Amino acid sequence: MAELAVSSAQTLQEHSPQAAIARASAAVTAFIGRALKGPVNQPTVLHSFDDYQRVFGGLWQPSALSYAVEQYFEHGGQECVVVRVCNGGRAPTLRLPTGTGADAAPLTLVGVAPGTREFLRAAVDYDGIDAADSDRFNLVVQRLRTAGSEFIEAQESYRRISIQAGAERNLSGVLAGSKLVRVFGELPPTRPLRSGAQSVQAAGYACSNADGDDGDELSHYDIIGQAEASTGLFSLRNAPAFNFLYIPPLSRELDVGLPALLVALRLCRERQAMLILDPPGAWTHAASAIEALRGWPLRSEDALMFYPRLRALDRLRGHEENFGSGAAAAGLLAVATARSPVWSAAGVDELPMRAGLKGSAFVTDLDQIRLAQAGVNVLPVTRALAQPRLGLRTLLPEAAARGEERYLSARRLALFLMSSIERGTRWALLEHSDPALWSRLRLQVTAFLEALEDEDAFVSAKPEENYFVICDERLNGESRSAAGVRLVFGVALSRPGEFRTCLVEHQPGASSVRTVSVNRFALPELG
Repeated sequence: MAELAVSSAQTLQEHSPQAAIARASAAVTAFIGRALKGPVNQPTVLHSFDDYQRVFGGLWQPSALSYAVEQYFEHGGQECVVVRVCNGGRAPTLRLPTGTGADAAPLTLVGVAPGTREFLRAAVDYDGIDAADSDRFNLVVQRLRTAGSEFIEAQESYRRISIQAGAERNLSGVLAGSKLVRVFGELPPTRPLRSGAQSVQAAGYACSNADGDDGDELSHYDIIGQAEASTGLFSLRNAPAFNFLYIPPLSRELDVGLPALLVALRLCRERQAMLILDPPGAWTHAASAIEALRGWPLRSEDALMFYPRLRALDRLRGHEENFGSGAAAAGLLAVATARSPVWSAAGVDELPMRAGLKGSAFVTDLDQIRLAQAGVNVLPVTRALAQPRLGLRTLLPEAAARGEERYLSARRLALFLMSSIERGTRWALLEHSDPALWSRLRLQVTAFLEALEDEDAFVSAKPEENYFVICDERLNGESRSAAGVRLVFGVALSRPGEFRTCLVEHQPGASSVRTVSVNRFALPELG
């Protein structure tokens, strides 16, 4: 099989300019929730809790998100994507004087990000501007870590901008691209005064007012957001690739509701990711959880749940509190992925939980078996040495799902393949769809699957029982050649010859991948 992989890779290299398919990420978690400060509805990549503190302000009692990101990194997470959402909230304003008279209207700026911890300051000068040019000025805007400090977190400088509404480099237009401020209200008729001329501040900066507001407790509508405005969960459509999505509880007492979870699950399907859910706070005993799961409304091979919730010291309150389990589980999954490939059945059983964590409920061996049958995993914080290793499950009941749907390893392999192949073949959009292109695509995808086969990603020793790749006139006839290119691949995830089949479509402006049912020998028209 190694010889076949080398042969396909060499043929690919000789006959096509595209590189071999890169392997998609496998352990990045996206978070969404309330934060102390930072950009709103803007996916931000972080690599440590120090990054979170710098951008979003660190631990904050009203923010379950802040505790979740901390637990994620403490349990081994290496990279995450964070989206801050707000319910209301108001950014601070900043006033720059334009004159000394009582009737002189100031230039008022307002921060982009809401919150009481957004500390801004601005300075104006006329350096390099002709004395006869009374309209132009230079502006420097800074964000400070704390009020009155000289620790500058961000700075923007704008040269030769105009206060006049219709002028080139008009202030309102220039600041439309700022990540710190916007113009608030009407522009004054004259430019702001040079900083320091009327100020007693040593640096000559005007500081923002104490009129920011943190907003109210989040609702499900804030989490969901709006598709047209790319807010809330819909902002993640513009995020870098992620593999898991976790929504922390909305507050200490309020679980994430089903409407938000359903939107999140749909988004995960679009992004080849999985949704990690917390067990409801009311499931305080394993028996009550097992009983409640019989009527649990959300079932999917793209969802995961870990029981029980966690109990740990809240460093801000100084006593133990209950926390959701999803963030710690995501961190452990990141560690497991670093040790074993995504198709490995290895779980989190032997991975260490953070010292001091406890389970909020006791789970017996029999409870663990019953929870697994319902599609729920048990965190190792409650595991006795004798507990059975059942393999991590997706949130599907055992009686109603096929083996490849029930087990996390099979589902992660499928998502990994879908994401890698869809992204790795986007180069085809730049080519004319013809038999030569179809052949190059088949070779590229086959070489990728052969390499994985050599690493024992599939279940059989025979390639024909592990995968197939189709990209020919049956998918790309004359009527379709101008609209992009299609390919189909199938992989056996749990049993030789039983294929999960996916359709990859590359069309101008969009690429997609989805699961389909198809006879690979006949290949009927796909909708």
